[in-house]
Amino acid sequence: MSVRRVLLWPDPLLSVVCDAVVAVDPELIKDLFDTMYAAKGRGLAAPQIGVLQRVFVVDVTWKEGARDPRVFINPVVRDSGEDMRSMEEQCLSIPDLPMQVTRPTTLTLDWETPEGRKTTGTFDGNLARCILHELDHLDGTVIFDHQSPARRAELEAAYAD
Repeated sequence: MSVRRVLLWPDPLLSVVCDAVVAVDPELIKDLFDTMYAAKGRGLAAPQIGVLQRVFVVDVTWKEGARDPRVFINPVVRDSGEDMRSMEEQCLSIPDLPMQVTRPTTLTLDWETPEGRKTTGTFDGNLARCILHELDHLDGTVIFDHQSPARRAELEAAYAD
């Protein structure tokens, strides 16, 4: 088990668009899960631990019961639903500062598995939201970026305190 340090905003690596994964690193995937579970998160993207590759892990059910670990490599949104919902989100890279984020309630995603299989799936609810949150990290976006300028300034000031 290797728990890595989670980068905290405003670390500049959190604003970088990640490169595609060319060779899957099983140790990186294991470290992402180990770090996510240790930090009590539901998702973690590689750039949050300083690795600028397009890979993230999620497990949105483990806190309530059985684990459902999922790995997404080189994910691309194929389609997202028109129904949008605003909900409170939290981020391991911006700890203790929940904020409202509006996202589609459903999405269809293309990605690769750790075994290299190209896959497509449709997701909804908390899983869709978590996937979109982690996908944002691969594009150098954090939840501050979903706020109005005035709200962002308020939240950044609260975070700095």
